[in-house]
Amino acid sequence: MQNEKNIIGFPLPRIDGPLKVTGTAPYAAEYDEPGMLVGHAFYATIASGRITSIDTSAAENFPGVVKVYTHQNRPATASSDDAWKDEVALPGHPFRPLENDRILYDGQPIALVIAESFEAARDAADLIRVDYQAEEPHTDIEVEQAKSYPPPVPRKEAFLPSDPRGDAEGAYAAAPYKVSAEYVQAGEHHNPMELFGTTVIRAEDGNLTVYDKTQGSQNSQGYVCGIFGLKPETVRVINAYVGGAFGSGLRPKHQLFFAVMASLDLKRSVKVEMSRREMFYLTWRPPTVQRMLVAADANGKLMSIRHHAVQTTSLYEDYQENVVNWSGLAYKCDNVTLSYELAKMTVSTPGDMRAPGAATGFLALESAIDELSYEVGMDPLEFRIANFVDYDQNDDLQLTSKALDLCYRQGAERFGWSKRSPEPASMRDGQDLVGWGVATGVWEATLSPAEAKVRLFPDGSITVAAAASDIGTGTYTILAQIAAQGLGQTADRVSVLIGDSSLAKTAVEGGSWTAASSGSAVQAGCFEIRKTLLSLAQKLDNSPLAGASVEDLAIRDNRLVLDRNDQVGLSIADILGSQGMSSVEGHGKVAPDEEQAKKFVSYTHSAIFTEVKIDAELGVPRVTRVVIAVAAGTIINPKTARSQVLGGVVMGLGMALHEESMIDHRSGRIMNHNLAEYHVPAHADVQDIEVIFVEEEDDKASPIGVKGLGEIGIVAVGAAVANAIYHATGTRHRHFPITIDKIMEGLPN
Repeated sequence: MQNEKNIIGFPLPRIDGPLKVTGTAPYAAEYDEPGMLVGHAFYATIASGRITSIDTSAAENFPGVVKVYTHQNRPATASSDDAWKDEVALPGHPFRPLENDRILYDGQPIALVIAESFEAARDAADLIRVDYQAEEPHTDIEVEQAKSYPPPVPRKEAFLPSDPRGDAEGAYAAAPYKVSAEYVQAGEHHNPMELFGTTVIRAEDGNLTVYDKTQGSQNSQGYVCGIFGLKPETVRVINAYVGGAFGSGLRPKHQLFFAVMASLDLKRSVKVEMSRREMFYLTWRPPTVQRMLVAADANGKLMSIRHHAVQTTSLYEDYQENVVNWSGLAYKCDNVTLSYELAKMTVSTPGDMRAPGAATGFLALESAIDELSYEVGMDPLEFRIANFVDYDQNDDLQLTSKALDLCYRQGAERFGWSKRSPEPASMRDGQDLVGWGVATGVWEATLSPAEAKVRLFPDGSITVAAAASDIGTGTYTILAQIAAQGLGQTADRVSVLIGDSSLAKTAVEGGSWTAASSGSAVQAGCFEIRKTLLSLAQKLDNSPLAGASVEDLAIRDNRLVLDRNDQVGLSIADILGSQGMSSVEGHGKVAPDEEQAKKFVSYTHSAIFTEVKIDAELGVPRVTRVVIAVAAGTIINPKTARSQVLGGVVMGLGMALHEESMIDHRSGRIMNHNLAEYHVPAHADVQDIEVIFVEEEDDKASPIGVKGLGEIGIVAVGAAVANAIYHATGTRHRHFPITIDKIMEGLPN
């Protein structure tokens, strides 16, 4: 049973769960009002070139059509790039829908039909006729990498490759054991359950209420205000429920622009929603080529690491990730050289997709480390343990905590790693080849500025209000738990209001920082409430709390009491009543500690153990077991935390075996832009996954001791599967995903 003493760490079911499973949680495109107009976009069918003519006359004359927008009649917007840049914008020229006749990528929106109904807008869009002057597309990363360049303007200073240390080239040449390999990763596409949609409700005074599929309501608000010159107080953005995102909703999408543009122009309420096919032209994990050179001595100690990555970006922006720096901090090595470049292609700008950079970088690093362990002749797990590092060598910083050694130990014990046969292709289960693989995962544990308002009422009920988003991660639930713990209640006494730009300021939901940041802000708000209550109580005559400090206090049974003796105290109703107050509010704020950051850095760690079984004749791979051990500080809710890691692991299986954007490089077009042909792990692909949270205390990563969990579940899972496939077959695969045809070519005779 949960109570105020154990609610942190209690596996509370998600408080938003009943609304979602009954279909009553409203999503962005599910709001309506009488007379609402509906928009449907029309997309380019070439990947590069120009529009020479566009005929919209038939569409304009279609029954129910109100207006058709193209680059020829788009309403005026802000001219500067800065006005178009959102909170997580990239260097370059942000995409501006219907800006001109230039085609930059396959699936670029080039027209918008606004009609009285969705069906009318959709059918009218089919009548638009476009002539193009097509140009040669450039969509093959393995070809375009020859033209790669270092990003001239960094997206973040932290994304720049760390300075070289030691003599990586010389140490590599002198090392007795070495691996040089290239790893190629196909592009992957976001496919959250909820399609991107925006509903704009226009009030009589012209103010807009915008329901948007986004990971940051305040980011979307700032975006439309900047583009259209609107005052923030006239635009309210709501994203109370978000049906999955994991990076796809960080940056505003063109349906938001279209819906607001049409609403302002026509002075009507407007809804625009994308189709599943259209989702494939949005945020995606970029194709990447990585070159790894790693070397070790006879004892298995790393002597050299050289990691070079080339990633895809668009013609108009420089998308960047932290891909290579992980190779300088995951293991102890004194000779490291890291480099990172981009290759411009005729594609839409890639974007953050669950553990951006780390999921890609560790795919190559952990594959190369595994290859090197076999070269040395060491057990792959023991090789990793032998190169354990307890500080960040990249920046020479202490770690706030690191329980990776416990992850290795507990994960290996649960998996049964000691029973592993060391020789590749030596384990069988009937017709199946059996392989066991291991990998290490790391993700940054950061704290972003955040605010929250917490209000306590005399009857013990609590409200929490912040702009934070819940993309399916359990934010509603953990914020309720933190508030309940902080004010001596149970979670059912807490109402959580989030996903609204009018609420307390938070960053976009991303980077695995929401729990640590917004959670810490809620805790700070609770502390402010206790301070206020104590101040009010001490104003009373003969107050039993006259000599107490806020650290001495607790709230129990709706009373402010001494923690060591709850017989001494006052009821909250009496305290508030004495001042004629109906409630008390605490405004909590948190931000990174700049002084601490000069000495310490925080990471979440994991150890992944995988078992694959491969049909010896057909080459069909099955990941039959995964054990992932995670060190992530305090676990607020083991149930929602486990769910986060499970989801990450499944996405990692997709990276390893299923997911790839298939582009016809002759036309530059995405050919598998649907869930029938873009493969993701289905139920039959997901078998036994066990999640272990090792005990880890950290009083510096965040005020509540939390490290993020959203991303760590995917990091290095792909490499662990690839390493298991090698162990099963004796053949290394360096092109991802590892599909059946590739496996069949490498099966032992």
